[in-house]
Amino acid sequence: MGPMVKRQLSADQILATGLRNQWYAICPSDMVPQGGVHRVRRLGIDWVLFRESDGTLRMLEDRCPHRGAPLSQGQHLGSKIACAYHGVQVDGSGKVVSVPGMPGCNLEGKTLVPSPPLQELGGAILAYIGDDQHPDPAPVALPDPLVDEEISSFLCYAEWDTPWRYAMENLLDPMHGAFLHRESHSMFGGDTEARFRIRETDRGFFFEKTDQRGVNFDWVEFCRTGIDWVDLSIPYPPTAGPGGSFGIVGMGTPIDERTTAVFFWRYRKVSGWERDVWRFLYRTKLEARHWHVLEQDRVMLEAMADDADQAENLYQHDLGVVRLRRLYKKLAEEQAEAVPAGRA
Repeated sequence: MGPMVKRQLSADQILATGLRNQWYAICPSDMVPQGGVHRVRRLGIDWVLFRESDGTLRMLEDRCPHRGAPLSQGQHLGSKIACAYHGVQVDGSGKVVSVPGMPGCNLEGKTLVPSPPLQELGGAILAYIGDDQHPDPAPVALPDPLVDEEISSFLCYAEWDTPWRYAMENLLDPMHGAFLHRESHSMFGGDTEARFRIRETDRGFFFEKTDQRGVNFDWVEFCRTGIDWVDLSIPYPPTAGPGGSFGIVGMGTPIDERTTAVFFWRYRKVSGWERDVWRFLYRTKLEARHWHVLEQDRVMLEAMADDADQAENLYQHDLGVVRLRRLYKKLAEEQAEAVPAGRA
């Protein structure tokens, strides 16, 4: 593993661009083809992803250690990338393996480019983004529905022009389903009045209605297990086929201070012929309906002012949002204080 990205960040910058020392979803796996490179911006940092000749996935900060040129514009050489600017070759671990312009120079053999640990899950690439004090990957418990062989899921990926905090808070706000999505095929039922409670767990908390269950978007579980994710369940009508309720695992990854990569795995617990029916129905009928719901969220969040949360008047339905804000603010302050000036 290469060195961590060295930048001193304030608590406000960490809140805006993402907490460090944890795992994040980066992009769908199929965005990184064999023999190709793919450039992304995540947590305010530019990265390049590529697969080595044997299929091993790699991710490097998109800066050549020589002069800072983007490695993503270079040549994929199987197990390394050759920078287009001066030909410097960097392998998947971030080590400089060759300087063609001056063979034997002191750059060769040094690991100089951040290269975070990776794994793939449910069709997506996950990366551990640490600071200089925490270079080793944090233990991670992956979302249960994505590792359960009895569950069949589809990944939905999008990039929204909205700050990361808004995307995450939207997931901790079940009540908006009864209003913004009231004409949805799966959220038309239920009352538009409700009381909520927070129920703590050993991995996060539930934010749930106290007077309704199994009718609408009635609860959400926020989980912090080395990677932050939410789980929720939405009842399905019989016309949606076998499998009972429809589940969603959601994650949001900051691209920068203004934009967010969102990941939604839609899942049902089905096996045998029922799995085939569910997957067929999803592809032919249900997928478009769920994209419509996501578009409603996107349009609303993208239209909100950057400082919309600075002049709010909250009420009981917003307890989940407040709980998340307090947690993230505390963690951001702790991370900013823990890194000495000049190192991050």
